[in-house]
Amino acid sequence: MRSIGEMARDSGLGVSALRFYDRAGVLGPAWVDPVSGYRWYAPEQLDEARLLARLRRAGMPLADIRLVLAGWTGEDADLVRGLLQAHLRRLERGLAEARSEFSTLRELLDHREKPMTASPRTGTVHLSLPAPALAAALDAVRFAAGRDPQLPMLGGVLFDVEGDALRVVATDRYRLAVARTDAVGHGGSREQVVVPAPLVDAMRALLGGDESARFAVEGDRVTLEAGERQASGRRLAHDFPDYRRLVQLPPGRRVVVAVPELREALENGPVRVGEEREPGRSARDISVLTTVDDTTVLVCGDGAPDEDADGNEDRANEDRARGTDGLGYHVGVDRGFLLEALAAGDRDRLVLEFGPAPTAPLAIRRADDEGAFSLLMPVRLDD
Repeated sequence: MRSIGEMARDSGLGVSALRFYDRAGVLGPAWVDPVSGYRWYAPEQLDEARLLARLRRAGMPLADIRLVLAGWTGEDADLVRGLLQAHLRRLERGLAEARSEFSTLRELLDHREKPMTASPRTGTVHLSLPAPALAAALDAVRFAAGRDPQLPMLGGVLFDVEGDALRVVATDRYRLAVARTDAVGHGGSREQVVVPAPLVDAMRALLGGDESARFAVEGDRVTLEAGERQASGRRLAHDFPDYRRLVQLPPGRRVVVAVPELREALENGPVRVGEEREPGRSARDISVLTTVDDTTVLVCGDGAPDEDADGNEDRANEDRARGTDGLGYHVGVDRGFLLEALAAGDRDRLVLEFGPAPTAPLAIRRADDEGAFSLLMPVRLDD
């Protein structure tokens, strides 16, 4: 017999997914301990769980999965083949419809674009700012810059100059980081320039002293001077997405965390193995977080702190339904991304803000600086 944790490890489904499929009547445990509430699975159920994982990855509806599992265990090959073929036809129809919609969207996009693919960059910027402040701002966002060659506009850091402020922003779709610093000397309208990541790194290397730094944009040329040293190169000829829309989040649950303790819990705590973010990149480790009484953040055992904590899953579930256990919902995040965000936060204590639902981004904020924060997109835990 396998425990639910062992079944999750061997099947690739995850504890929360196994619980979901039990409640849905798709795959229930062979035996539930009446005292502890532990679920136990028979050896032959491992093949069913692996089959279930494959069918879910293929997007098959639960109603069909039930029949496939029934036909599989009953050796009804014709039923299984028929269901697989019907689902494949649905996928093919869906792909054809998606291609048609994407074709229409491309036509609309082409119609909106200007005659030139990349409009000439003629903006001019001259500003001065403290080198330590710029260095801290770049350190707070550089980790979030994209590396996907298909999205070159994300392969750098946005320098957004408006009034007496410079905001630097980076995103790779899965996370976004923003930092702000005061600047003087720019008397024109708002200007935005995307500086490629290698040039950002060269600029950061110059910012080791306490002197003022001078940032300039002339056409497509970007230059940073610090003392007698200079880094210069071409800006990216792409527009950055409107990050201001991306950071407009509904209010959530804020918890102040001690970063060293949370880092230790993440590095030594349980993880789930997720899917690849992009082809060719390794699968990500997923940490599952929850809050307790709005004062503590827990790194959960695959989304199941209640069963791991005292062995009485049923009582914990009843407490949660009544809202008396103090636990928040579970949210999955890329562990490596969260560790990088904690390091970029550069504080011993940071604020983690959980949105109103597990699908909302997780915000990592500095309590003393609302202008510097990062957002992590959550990972789904129910499949």
